[in-house]
Amino acid sequence: MKNPKIAQMLKYHRKLSQLSVQEVSDILKDHNIVAAPKTIYGWENGQTQPNADTLMVLCQLYHIEDALYTFGYKEKQEEPITLSKEEEQIIMACRKDEELRRVLIRLLNLS
Repeated sequence: MKNPKIAQMLKYHRKLSQLSVQEVSDILKDHNIVAAPKTIYGWENGQTQPNADTLMVLCQLYHIEDALYTFGYKEKQEEPITLSKEEEQIIMACRKDEELRRVLIRLLNLS
């Protein structure tokens, strides 16, 4: 099922980035993605949608940092999560130690 917000946001962010459709087409060619201007207009009008790989390149090109939020798949988090030094240390320890990670997952009933 097509997401109409993808078309709307692609057009909005292209214009915000001050790029023409031809410029986007040329830049995509540099990434080995063939997309004629007609194709890009189709994406922006909701007739078709880019595949996932192309969409990720467009996100980079348009400086879209949170694709899930931008395209309506999740709500924007009100406040960014700020971790204490202790919380950062715990996370880093879990990333380094698979057994510790399994114990914490079991302890927190996350599995």
